[in-house]
Amino acid sequence: MIKVNDEVIPEEAVMHELSRLVHFYSQHMPEDEIRKQMPLLKAKAKEQAIGAKLLLNEADRLDIRVEDEELTARLEKIIEESGGKEKFGEMLVTQNITMESLKNSIDQGCRVEKLVEQMTSEAATPTEAEIQEHFNTHPDEYKKPERALARHILIPVEGDNEEEKIAAREKIEQIRQRIEDGADFATEAAEHSSCPSGQSNGGSLGWFGRGAMVPEFDNAVFSMEIGELSAIIETSFGFHIIEKTEYDAGSSVDFDDVRENIREFLMHTKRGEIIAANVNELKEKATIVDDEAGAEGLTQS
Repeated sequence: MIKVNDEVIPEEAVMHELSRLVHFYSQHMPEDEIRKQMPLLKAKAKEQAIGAKLLLNEADRLDIRVEDEELTARLEKIIEESGGKEKFGEMLVTQNITMESLKNSIDQGCRVEKLVEQMTSEAATPTEAEIQEHFNTHPDEYKKPERALARHILIPVEGDNEEEKIAAREKIEQIRQRIEDGADFATEAAEHSSCPSGQSNGGSLGWFGRGAMVPEFDNAVFSMEIGELSAIIETSFGFHIIEKTEYDAGSSVDFDDVRENIREFLMHTKRGEIIAANVNELKEKATIVDDEAGAEGLTQS
């Protein structure tokens, strides 16, 4: 549990920040790299939730207000993005959110946004030299990752005893033999696979990169040749047979193709540094307690 000046920050606030971080970084780096960085992103999400609370308190202190027209426009946009009033109402019920709490959340978000805009209004736009330098010094972040296209058939182990496991393996061995003898893979997947891909796509999982699947499955796919039918692969989901249908070794991208993405990323970073500096000042005046990390003995103003 995290407290800022004796006010609890709910876990939902931390998860909201994590979701925003993952969404942003997914536009600038491969999925497997995001997965590697997840512990750091979770720690950053916690810090951002604390920072958001401090910024909201500061917006209150500065009496930053939002016009009713802006709040109405924000709400109407949410309703539109939800698919209309009916689906919006269903969303509120599903997520157990009241209209009053949603409007309050929108108001708080708008006030923090106005405060942040004030803080970062003089942030320098990244220069062409800075953009080029970032591209040159982070080559792995601007590559099209290695990926594969494969289809599979999954037979799960229904029970937790050895007999069920033997039965599942025998079933998939029979399926594999039929395919080797000329049976259609997609037909077998539709009739026997427990994965939804069997019914909808003939077992195809679409394109995926290294690390996207469980290790046993991943290792098998990326060691196979195109058109090869795998041996029987056992994972935590059950038994699989895999056919690798296409492969893309990945490649570097042209600077011109990612220039604007890098500009946005660097601008985001510069704004973040300014906000972080302001938040650090606010932290020095606050009392923050994180039960997971221990208490920070900060002096409250």
